[in-house]
Amino acid sequence: MSLNTISTNFLQLQCPSPTLIPKSHSRRRTFLARNANGSEPKPSSNGYPSPATTKRTPTPFPGKPEADVVVIGSGIGGLCCAGLLSRYQQDVLVLESHDTPGGAAHSFQKKGYKFDSGPSLFSGFQSRGPQANPLAQVLDALGESIPCASYDSWMVYIPEGEFLSRIGPTEFFKDLEKYASLNAVREWRKLLDAILPMSTAAMALPPLSIRGDWGVLSTAATRYGPSLLKSFAQMGPQGALSATKLLRPFSEIIDSLELKDPFIRNWIDLLSFLLAGVKSDGVLSAEMVYMFAEWYKPGCSLEYPLHGSGAVVDALVRGIQKFGGRISLRSHVENIVVQNGRAVGVKLRSGQFVRAKKAVVSNASMWDTLNLLPQEVLPKSYEDRIKMTPQCESFMHLHVGFDAEGIREDLGIHHIVVNDWKRGVDAEQNVVLISVPSVLSPDLAPPGKHVLHAYAPGTESFERWEGLDRKSAEYKELKAERSEFLWKAVERAIGPGFDREKCEVKLVGTPLTHRRYLRRNRGTYGPAIKAGQGTFPGHSTPIPQLYCCGDSTFPGIGVPAVAASGAIVANTLVSVSQHSQLLDAVGI
Repeated sequence: MSLNTISTNFLQLQCPSPTLIPKSHSRRRTFLARNANGSEPKPSSNGYPSPATTKRTPTPFPGKPEADVVVIGSGIGGLCCAGLLSRYQQDVLVLESHDTPGGAAHSFQKKGYKFDSGPSLFSGFQSRGPQANPLAQVLDALGESIPCASYDSWMVYIPEGEFLSRIGPTEFFKDLEKYASLNAVREWRKLLDAILPMSTAAMALPPLSIRGDWGVLSTAATRYGPSLLKSFAQMGPQGALSATKLLRPFSEIIDSLELKDPFIRNWIDLLSFLLAGVKSDGVLSAEMVYMFAEWYKPGCSLEYPLHGSGAVVDALVRGIQKFGGRISLRSHVENIVVQNGRAVGVKLRSGQFVRAKKAVVSNASMWDTLNLLPQEVLPKSYEDRIKMTPQCESFMHLHVGFDAEGIREDLGIHHIVVNDWKRGVDAEQNVVLISVPSVLSPDLAPPGKHVLHAYAPGTESFERWEGLDRKSAEYKELKAERSEFLWKAVERAIGPGFDREKCEVKLVGTPLTHRRYLRRNRGTYGPAIKAGQGTFPGHSTPIPQLYCCGDSTFPGIGVPAVAASGAIVANTLVSVSQHSQLLDAVGI
């Protein structure tokens, strides 16, 4: 059984039920270090809160400068890894360079507005059990839950027109009949009839059961193999044959069904792009099958975490601390220390050495992790592979705080703008995603106001910005020029009552912003690895006791995927017995 089966659970972010903490668990003292003076970070020259810099006094280090496992970075993958390791009663220390945990999923505040820095589209929060996604299962193991608001639609602005797209088994057929053709209706029905039966197989293996060693034969294959085989048997010979394509590009399923309607092909590419940042020829069929099962079944809904996506980060931090884990903010790792061929700790920018008794786990990108290591300890083949791995492009962001007066009361949370199908959904300045989460979580903005995040994901070239001085007139002019398409998309979505000149907060983020705040090499979205043409690296490295998690590792890019990567590393670092006991405790 291939470990890649975990990729079937990428999409849905679910809200787990609380799990009781064993009464016998011995809790260690917990810490969350912030600024040395306890103050909030000051805004930088571009309006965003400043990240940690070398000019500031380092935060006093929390506790002893050692742990069983040291985790570099507090992205979702790093937090999930640290949370599970804490649950496994390991002494864990997370070192984060920024003032705020969360990596690309962190939240920040400006003038009373609370902004999401990254992910905002979630669904399936109420699902539980073996089919829940990796993040949901980690939260379940930590005894944490996330309250959320439910909705079932988003506004779509495409060349054919604009309409409210609803999820569910029947509503989309009406949109297809009106904005496409009866042929599009027939092809969409043909697609659903073919792939929905595959979802049973796609969801048969719980992601929390995966580990990166031969112990997986016990925790996954033996434990869940019978149910997987049963699902194949129920599908029949033809269905089982189709299910073998789950680890191939989704475009192969589309081609095998002879789907040729232009609207259907474009729409599937858009869904693929929203899910994984690639078109249907680059996304795994398993991911898309899981998404269709969750978005086009009776009674389905989309959900947004109340208090913003930062609530997800907060829940993970609570879970880590609950089981005695430590998090040190503004603790920038300068180097991974290797002695006698093994990773034994890290050296901070302050000069302090932090010892890792069992392992170092890097939640940084593969390129940034490479830069933390002494070159002489790495096999040249490993270094060359990382350097040759193609990168996704970066982002353009627009964070806006504005008055709700004059804005229609039925404003929805999500809006998607596609300017030109012919250019492709992955073309620069062509697709814009807009989130107005304050319509569902009013506490994110001052009374009578709205908070908005618009962005173009993974389509902005870093080369255009490379070498520019962020304080220069040239940089400011380029920001105004390259953000204009975001403003136009926002004006189209919000309507005539919106006036950009009256916005109380206007922040434009660029690839340089992405690199500076998220410590991402060249501001990249992640590795540009397409299904069928390559696989994401595993979690071990040529250096014993050094592991990696996050979007540079299997299963890949996206919140559920990076959560899975963190869980796999945590499971690998404990015994099969401990792992099995956890699966029993959370009921999967």
